[in-house]
Amino acid sequence: MDIQNYSPEDLQKMIRAYEKKRQREKQHYEKVKHTEDFKMKNRQRAKNWYDKHQDIRKEYYENTKELTIAKNSYKYYKKLDRVNDFKSRHPLRYKLLINNHYLSEANPEESIETSNSSSSAEPSQ
Repeated sequence: MDIQNYSPEDLQKMIRAYEKKRQREKQHYEKVKHTEDFKMKNRQRAKNWYDKHQDIRKEYYENTKELTIAKNSYKYYKKLDRVNDFKSRHPLRYKLLINNHYLSEANPEESIETSNSSSSAEPSQ
């Protein structure tokens, strides 16, 4: 479907229909969300999802464990204003932070809060 084939009136009609549908769905959800049947089904759905994805989550945490330890160590030393001690005591962790673009090599006093590198990014669900 190409959106250019529709007239402005048709587009407005589709938008209004979509908004009404979303409003009906929200009203239905608000009505049933406190019922025991809904709660039980929702808990079961969440448990099934957790059981199915438990290995993926575990793998993600295993992949990012070293980076997380390095970040936490750096934050500890930075809080104590002893970044140079961190560099000398943990050179591998320091290099890991630089390689993952958490620190810039020019000024180690400033941390750049970014997401993990693409190789250790969380898998999309």
